[in-house]
Parts: sequence; C-alpha cells; structure tokens
Amino acid sequence: MGQPVRDYLLTLCVTAAVTYLLTGPVRKFAIAIGAMPAIRARDVHREPTPRLGGIAMFFGLCAGLLVASNLQNLGGVFERSNEPRALLSGAALIWLIGVLDDKFEIDALIKLGGQMIAAGVMVMQGLTILWIPVPGVGTVALTSWQGTLLTVALVVITINAVNFVDGLDGLASGMVCIAAAAFFLYAYRIWYGYGIEAAAPATLFAAILMGMGVGFLPHNMHPARIFMGDSGSMLIGLVLATAAISITGQVDPDALKIYADGSTREATHAALPVFIPLLLPLTIIAIPVADLVLAIVRRTWNGQSPFAADRGHLHHRLLEIGHSHSRAVLIMYFWSALIAFGVVLYSVHSSSTMSTMWIVLAVVALSALGLLLLLLPRFTPRAPRWAEAVVPPRYRRRRRGTQGELAEAAHEAPEPGESRPGAGSQVPQESLQTDGVPADGRTPVPAGVNGATAVGPRSRLSDRRKADSAY
Repeated sequence: MGQPVRDYLLTLCVTAAVTYLLTGPVRKFAIAIGAMPAIRARDVHREPTPRLGGIAMFFGLCAGLLVASNLQNLGGVFERSNEPRALLSGAALIWLIGVLDDKFEIDALIKLGGQMIAAGVMVMQGLTILWIPVPGVGTVALTSWQGTLLTVALVVITINAVNFVDGLDGLASGMVCIAAAAFFLYAYRIWYGYGIEAAAPATLFAAILMGMGVGFLPHNMHPARIFMGDSGSMLIGLVLATAAISITGQVDPDALKIYADGSTREATHAALPVFIPLLLPLTIIAIPVADLVLAIVRRTWNGQSPFAADRGHLHHRLLEIGHSHSRAVLIMYFWSALIAFGVVLYSVHSSSTMSTMWIVLAVVALSALGLLLLLLPRFTPRAPRWAEAVVPPRYRRRRRGTQGELAEAAHEAPEPGESRPGAGSQVPQESLQTDGVPADGRTPVPAGVNGATAVGPRSRLSDRRKADSAY
C-alpha cells in the first residue's frame, strides 16, 4: 500500500516541479510575443498581465504521464488501458486551441467546436461512459451513441465551468486542485479499497492534475505574474472531466460487492451514496457549474449571447460587496472544499446512521461559518498591542498621526527608486495618502510586468514605457 502512494507522490512532485520551473520562461515568452492583452471592462487586475500559462501546465502533464509510465506500480496502467494516451491526445488538441485563443482571440463558437472535437478524439480511443447506475433501476448499459453524447456533454460542461470561474488570481487553479484532491481520495479508495483496476487511470489523472495546480499556483496567486489563459483553464477542465469519465461508467457496480446477496437493483439503490461522485462528478466542481448556469441564465434573460463576457460572476459579486481580492478567492476555496470533501466523506461513511448525522452536522456548521464570512466582508482581526511585534502588518492596529506628522513624513519620503542611507524604516504608504491621493501629488506607479520568478518582490517601474513595449 505504501509503495503506490510513494509513486503517486513522485508523479505529483515531478508534475508540479516541471510546471513551476517552466512558468517563468513561458512568462517571458508570452511578453515577447505580445500575448498580454489590454485590460478589459470585466477584468479586475489593474495592469496588463501575460497569458499562456497553460503551456507550462501542458508540459507538466506530459512529464507526469512520462514518469508514471516508467514506475513499477503505475506502468501497468498504460499497458492495460488506452485512456492515458486518449487523455494526452485530447489535451494536446484543446491546449493548441487555447494557445491560439490566448494570442489571437478566436471566436467562442470555434472554441466550442474544438472542445467537442477533443472529446470526440478521446471517445474514439475508448475513453467513454459505458453504463450508469440508476437508483431504483440498476445498472443501465448505454448504446454507443448515448455514451458518446453523454461523454462529450460532460467534457464541454466541465471545460466551460472551469473557464467561467477563471476570473481572479489563483481562483481556477486552486479550486480545480481542491477538486482533484477530493477526487483522488475517492478514486484511490475504489482502486485499492475494492481492488478495482478500472479506477487506476482516474487516480493517476487526479494526482497529475493536483501537480499541475500546485506548480502553477505560486505564479498565479494575487498579484499574479501570469495568467493560465484559455490554454490552461480549458486544459485542466478537460483533465478533470477525463478523470470523472474514466471512473464513471467504467467501474461496474457489481464489482464493489457491497450487497452480494441482493439483486442488482437493490445493491445499486442501497449503495447510492457510494455512487454520488460517480453519478454526479460535477458536484466536485459545484461552484463553477453553478456560476456557469447562472451566467447562461443571466445573459439569455438580458438578450445577450451565453458566451458574452460580463462582470456578473460569483467572484465579481464578492468583490462588489466589499471583499478583498485574496479574501474572495479564499471564500471560493472554502465552499469548493466543503462541497467536494463533504460529498466524498459522505460516500465513505454513509453506511452508519450516526456517522451520517455527524457529517451533516459538520457540513451545516461549516456552512454557517461560510455565511458568516460572507456577511462580514470588511472584518479584519486585529492583534492586541502586546502581540503586534510577532504578527504580519495587516493585523496590527493603525495609529492615527497628526497633520504635522503626516506632512513631515511626506516631506522626508524618498523619491521612487531612491534609498537614503541611515533610514531605519520606511513610512507606510497609507500614511502618505489623503482620500486615496498621495500627499506629494504624484500618481502611484503600479507593479511592473517584468521579472520571471514566482517568489520575491516585483520590480517597480518609474514609468510605463517598459511595460508598453511588450504589446
């Protein structure tokens, strides 16, 4: 049992390392070719930011599959199943469409057609839904056309759900990483808990997807150095959908043998909680799907195209009611983790009535905590005076200075890029401003767009000429 876990951990780490190390050079490449569009009305970032982060994520996917194919415990997945090759071919196609869109802004209908073609390519290689367990009916075998239509629909919905939620720094990559972690726990339990090898590809896909998200997040957290773009959001959406399809309808309900003495109908009905992630894999990304449905209804009601971009997404509404950028992202993380891990936990411990009751109570309590966070958008905890020396500056109490102190601080503040010897500390930026305007009358300069590392301070530009040269 320990050896497979180490193999999965190695695959995850290699995928994360390749994604992380390639994102810096990809960022410089995106700036060089001008894949850094101007800020649009619906955007929340304040400076042009390069895209094409999906390039690094795609090569991380390739590295993960390559490493897994050469490991003793995971190499058999490539021998017994054609699904990893189907995933790679579909991912390459959707990634290429995303790269073209990040650079040239292709039409939405063309992207939709490309998503359907990518799903069809995977279906042709055997990655399709064969049957579905229906409560009260039993296992329903699907015809070839039914399985193909259901598979294509699941791929398209998942890709667009992830793409729709990609509106804040680190939001889509973090939410998909949370969903992949929950799905990995479920698929791993099906494979090693019940000895069903049909769940092995889905377990591998979930581990690689986690590595892609972990490797890209340091570059994409607020303030983001690079965006994943459609090349990244559509890619991770396709990988997540592939993991769900691989285990949905590929695992025979009778193989679980939960109620071996009963009929197939009784077994499927009694084991319904076990099949919740199988029947409804989109519950793992329920927040993006809800955002997708609301966006389609809202735009159609207003007489717009369902693909017309706007500022009505859930993350936009969190910003409008007063949440900061980072706080809105963390709230979305919280709800995604609550739904994803709550569903997986219920599917594992639902056989006991007492366990089910405790799970429901825990979910209700955490939901109440989430609602409290939503109702208090401007609340920031402050540390007591005696603890201010050991907490970050954001949690310290602000001291109000007199007008004379503010004027003296503004007079002594160094010019941008200038450092005065002997200065023990710098005056906080907020102390030099009155109603958002600096005391010296100069316009604050935003962070520069250059520099390729994901950690460390970003460069400050004295003007925007260097940033504008990247167009």
